[in-house]
Amino acid sequence: MKKVITYGSFDLFHEGHYNLLKRAKELGDYLIVGITTEQFDESRGKLNIVDSLIDRIEHVKETGFADLIIIEDHLGQKVEDIQKYGVDIFTLGSDWEGKYDYLKELCEVVYLERTKNVSSTMLRREKYPLIRLGMIGTGRIAARFAPETHFVSGIVLNSVYNPYRKQAEKFAVRYGLELYSGEISEFLEHIDAVYIASPHETHYEYAKQALLMGKHVLCEKPMTLKEEEARELFRIAEERNCVLLEAIKTAFCPGFQRLLSIAKSGSIGQICDVEACFTRLTGENTRERTDKAYGGSFLEFGSQTLLPIFKLMGTEYKEIRFDSICDKNGIDLYTKAYLSYENGMALSKSGVAVKSEGQLLISGTKGYILAESPWWLTQSFEVRYEDPNKKDTYTAKFLGDGLRYEISDFVNMIHAGEYKSYKFTEEEAIAMAGVMEKFLQKRKGN
Repeated sequence: MKKVITYGSFDLFHEGHYNLLKRAKELGDYLIVGITTEQFDESRGKLNIVDSLIDRIEHVKETGFADLIIIEDHLGQKVEDIQKYGVDIFTLGSDWEGKYDYLKELCEVVYLERTKNVSSTMLRREKYPLIRLGMIGTGRIAARFAPETHFVSGIVLNSVYNPYRKQAEKFAVRYGLELYSGEISEFLEHIDAVYIASPHETHYEYAKQALLMGKHVLCEKPMTLKEEEARELFRIAEERNCVLLEAIKTAFCPGFQRLLSIAKSGSIGQICDVEACFTRLTGENTRERTDKAYGGSFLEFGSQTLLPIFKLMGTEYKEIRFDSICDKNGIDLYTKAYLSYENGMALSKSGVAVKSEGQLLISGTKGYILAESPWWLTQSFEVRYEDPNKKDTYTAKFLGDGLRYEISDFVNMIHAGEYKSYKFTEEEAIAMAGVMEKFLQKRKGN
């Protein structure tokens, strides 16, 4: 019996998949089909799989070509499977030609000509029109964001805006964008959604203008600096059937989501205290150290440190108090925000000129969770208990700069017509804006 094996996601099952399986079956007597998990696809940088694993298995099964269906969930499994099942022929589509020649030491490798003019990407575009994304701002985060869009299906970054047109042109040339503009209304006409990466104080006005024109908005933190402004933006978004999402990337990363799930599972008992720290030593000439009105550590990093506090302790705090170390211009170089709750407390630490241990510590009645620096790029964390010999370690994938996760959720919300995110809720965004407003009032008072 000649055994043949092939692999794929088989997402949005189409004619090309059917033909590939048919020809693979014709190569031998027994066909093994490996179907990749979403997690494995994500580990390779592929996001936005549409069909569930169960649906993809059923679609392959319905063709009648597969004698055995297996699940591919880790790197190196192809070598293991070929040996385990005594495979004679390994085959994939011709778009992978040469990629798996190393398997020729184990079996025959055959690349099959793919069916032209059909692919999951094309079907995805038919089912979900390609989202044209425009970017407002050309600074540091914008430069990190642009390459990440290539890892998410269903969206294309095609334009950029900067009131200084030359800067927009320079950015467009660097990242191969079709359009650039120094006029905001002209810029908004050619896009479906916008990513706002401009200075803090401009976020509200840009977001409002985009929403009023029916554009979906992904806005860097802090989205607004006043609670009522945040409420207004969400009202407009609901009226215009638009997605409005604050881009705190940690909230959308798989590792952070897993950390929250473990914390809420009861494994450490009742959560009583959350301490989050984010510090980075920035240059004296950077915006964070020179902008008297909107610079400083808390406006820069406070959103990240408040995130786990609000997710685990809630937004209904009883009292908040700020202590800061400031320079002669009143810019806070290091800030502690203390939050008190009915049955707990929390501490946010942020700094741009003072360095501290950037960890996340979640304390409970049965144990605690420690995520070491940089916890905001959550790749691992530990659950520790009274018994020092008892310790659970958890790890998770973190791809690229992490921005692709928030982009992926943004795209999925638009395609699904779902305008609320559980990963970072409207209530949490509004509460975040309220804290920023209180902080600025205190700084102005001082």
